[in-house]
Amino acid sequence: MIRIDKPEKAPDVLTKKGKTKRRGLCAAYSRYADAYKSGAKEFKFDPKIYAHASVKSALISAQNGKCCFCESKIIHIAYGDVEHFRPKAGYRQKASDDLGRPGYYWLAYEWKNLFFSCQLCNQRFKRNLFPIADSDLRARSHKGDLDREEPLFIDPAADDPEEFISFREEIPYSINDNPKGKATIEMLGLDRNELNEIRRDSYEMLKALYRVAHISPPLPGISDDAKALLDKAIQASSQFASMARAAVRKQFSPL
Repeated sequence: MIRIDKPEKAPDVLTKKGKTKRRGLCAAYSRYADAYKSGAKEFKFDPKIYAHASVKSALISAQNGKCCFCESKIIHIAYGDVEHFRPKAGYRQKASDDLGRPGYYWLAYEWKNLFFSCQLCNQRFKRNLFPIADSDLRARSHKGDLDREEPLFIDPAADDPEEFISFREEIPYSINDNPKGKATIEMLGLDRNELNEIRRDSYEMLKALYRVAHISPPLPGISDDAKALLDKAIQASSQFASMARAAVRKQFSPL
């Protein structure tokens, strides 16, 4: 994961239609709170608003076409999902828990709560998961205080993921075993075998480039080209930039 710089201004569809929908959801909860808590009533959300083409396009641009979690390039092979960081319909502290209701319904159309994600990270791993350090402090309605929560998932638009997660070669690990990095890696499947395999291919290529870039004496033209490719690999627009940055900082040491 790397830091995502989203535009401060939300797409118009969120500030206009989304704002109206939010008021309706909050009013409905205030009127039928017990029914929404029990699941007797369920909120209906409009993907034509939160996943509107303008929203998705803005997220793809801000994220350089990469998944907000695993940093895989998506758009050349899949449509990708508009992901709610705090789940809108219900939540789970851990995967084995029953679904807690209601979810963060009042954030369904909030720009800060939306990211672009690959289907595997979103649908296979994250789903309704949203662990926090103290579940008693969870905001359970629009009247709750989100500032009291301490999410255990890294928010790539609010946190710097590279302060919590680094890499040993292609394998991610939690820096100093911090709980935020640990939960993000384990619960979002950032160390899944398929992902490690494709990162391994990238790591080996970058390692070879590093050797060429720093060979002594330099190879005319070739060493400079290798350095340019390494510089590109650590840019935010590149796939697996966080792994590449860690590798370059460690000079490709396996430790």
